[in-house]
Amino acid sequence: MHVLALDGIDERGLDLLREAGLEVTAGGKMSEEEIKAVLRDYEALIVRSGTRVTAAALAAARKLKIIGRAGVGTDNIDVAAATEAGIVVVNAPEGNTIAAAEHTIAMLLALARNIPQASAALKQGIWEKKKYVGVELRGKALGVIGLGKIGREVARRARGLEMRVLAHDPYVDPEQAAHLEIELVPLEDLLRKADFVTVHLPLTQDTRYLLDREKLGLMKPGTRVLNVARGGIIDETALYEALRSGHLAGAALDVFEEEPLRESPLLALENVIVTPHLGASTAEAQAAVAVEVAGDVVRCLRGEPVLNAVNIPVVRGHLAEVLHPYLQLAEKLGSFLAQLMESPILTAEICFNGELARYDLAPITSSFLKGLFRPLLADAVNYVNAPLVARKRGLRLREKKSLEMEYYTNLIGVEVRGRRESHRLAGTVDQGGEPRLVNLDGYSVDAVPAGHLLVVPHLDRPRIIGPVALVIGDHGVNIASMQVGRREKGGQAVMLLGVDSGVPRPALDAIRQVDGVLDVRYINL
Repeated sequence: MHVLALDGIDERGLDLLREAGLEVTAGGKMSEEEIKAVLRDYEALIVRSGTRVTAAALAAARKLKIIGRAGVGTDNIDVAAATEAGIVVVNAPEGNTIAAAEHTIAMLLALARNIPQASAALKQGIWEKKKYVGVELRGKALGVIGLGKIGREVARRARGLEMRVLAHDPYVDPEQAAHLEIELVPLEDLLRKADFVTVHLPLTQDTRYLLDREKLGLMKPGTRVLNVARGGIIDETALYEALRSGHLAGAALDVFEEEPLRESPLLALENVIVTPHLGASTAEAQAAVAVEVAGDVVRCLRGEPVLNAVNIPVVRGHLAEVLHPYLQLAEKLGSFLAQLMESPILTAEICFNGELARYDLAPITSSFLKGLFRPLLADAVNYVNAPLVARKRGLRLREKKSLEMEYYTNLIGVEVRGRRESHRLAGTVDQGGEPRLVNLDGYSVDAVPAGHLLVVPHLDRPRIIGPVALVIGDHGVNIASMQVGRREKGGQAVMLLGVDSGVPRPALDAIRQVDGVLDVRYINL
């Protein structure tokens, strides 16, 4: 398999790919037209921030399975287009955390003590001490907007500098923040109280211009602002006005709305410190992100779960061991139901009972949806785009959880409905880690949901099982297993047969003619 690595990926990451037996083509930044011309020949693409991976480029990528971003952000990749095409997008969220946090602290100190301005003046032969009087950080309030990995590392280092740390992040547990000696506050309170404000957020529709003219106006006079996250979170025009008017004392910026930055009125202000997107630019960080994303590329191309996907749910650590067999079970249940249904599926429900209900089960739901649509759409649906496919096809999906469980440690129940019919299944995982089907349309069974299966609803009376078995044998198909479930004696029942090979249509037609047989479905798992 072939990997295209652009934007100067560190050699240690490329070596990992080569050691895995992959053919690697490495290069610098590519334009949209250049990447469109070559991307069709590759199974994997790795970029940093230079090359833009657009929907148009992806349209030509017939073989592409994964895009790796050697860094945290993915704003140069059209993730929505990749998801629709079934392409996994991964990043390296851990590799540059320390580098970005340390650069933030470096910018914080430089901003407080006017270090770049004093250095530039002295190099011009100007010895001026009074002009560059700074402020101490000890006892000052640092407002951290976004308390993710980098935000937390910045906060930890700020506490070491004896700063008071305020933070705004609606997704952080207050007890966890208190443990880190961080005071969680509403955004407006942070802006009014902080002496320094630093942002550590991704650039999204919700965060673009988060610090606009109004928000900057809430800051007390003399506040200093930092951005080592993403350009566009701060409105640069509003920032320029606040700095020039003297309302803000200074700004330190590593990222900009347009990069590379060529012209900006901010560059003319002496109280602005700028660096050319150096947050992750350490030798250690570049090696770490390259190795991190290369590892996921190798795992993906081997058919193994990836660790840092941004467009599919990820299961890590011990939880991966717990949930893995249930991922397989859910996919089998979805495929089984899809083949049972004669009419289009309009609604689906998946119920998690038992200890499973304690976890985030989005990956299992994705597996179920993949199984549900796979018989119809084949390779056009996968773990990446299954939820999107479901939404586009108008499927109404409901998920339920309950810790209560009577007979099994864990149970997954699924039901689908069309205009004229509905079907239900339930399954669990046995002590050996193997998926088991334990209920079929209300009938108790115990079967392995794998291989070739025949589902034969019938009347519970003599001389039905034998004739069905004879029909199957007459068509050269061997029966490997058989389960019969019924609700009451003499009522309706279901026969679930495991067979060694596919069952031809004439055999299915003959089974339907057996007296007492209500229907037959061939399931291929």
